[in-house]
Amino acid sequence: MEKLVNLMVTYSYGGYRSEMLQYIPQYTKTILDVGCARGEFMALAKKKLGLIAWGIEINSEAAQIAQATLDKVISKDINDALNELPANYFDCIVFNDVLEHLIDPYTLLTQVKNFLTKDGVVIASIPNIRHAPTLYQLLIKGNWDYQEYGVLDKTHLRFFTKKSIKKMFESQGYSLERIDGISCSGSWRTKLLIGAVSDMKYQQFACVAKPILSSQ
Repeated sequence: MEKLVNLMVTYSYGGYRSEMLQYIPQYTKTILDVGCARGEFMALAKKKLGLIAWGIEINSEAAQIAQATLDKVISKDINDALNELPANYFDCIVFNDVLEHLIDPYTLLTQVKNFLTKDGVVIASIPNIRHAPTLYQLLIKGNWDYQEYGVLDKTHLRFFTKKSIKKMFESQGYSLERIDGISCSGSWRTKLLIGAVSDMKYQQFACVAKPILSSQ
């Protein structure tokens, strides 16, 4: 397998992300969490859905904690971890706030198809650079200040909108089955964001993408 030029950085992340459970297909028996951190999300998925859960985590301390809960944790950069994954094994591969941290998420999405079952899917949560507060700071205040976390997390290497998320998956041979806005502030101002700007109310998008099978 050709080596992917990529980078998995160490940063503060994790959490249970219970809002992402609904995107795991009901038929899922085997699941891989890329960037699993301390394994909180997979621990919740195992408890709720009874899955066989694997994780990839470059941070050795976080991986050690995750190992206590998950069935298998590979503590390596994603480039090296791919060589240890079984082909056609996972019903679901998860990227919760990971793709934006990679140099080349596009090639990675193509490569992970090799590890999905026939009906397997990729689910992901991805920050929205068109989030209204972020654009307000840029367009009105003239600020583009990186933060410790959020849309302008200082470790983000890629930035996405709803449209560019769709283009990314489709360009790599996926059908985007579902894309939902999540992490909405719920303030009265968001009610003004309708129609063509309705996507601006969301800090993130949750996605479900399925590889398009070749007819040959």
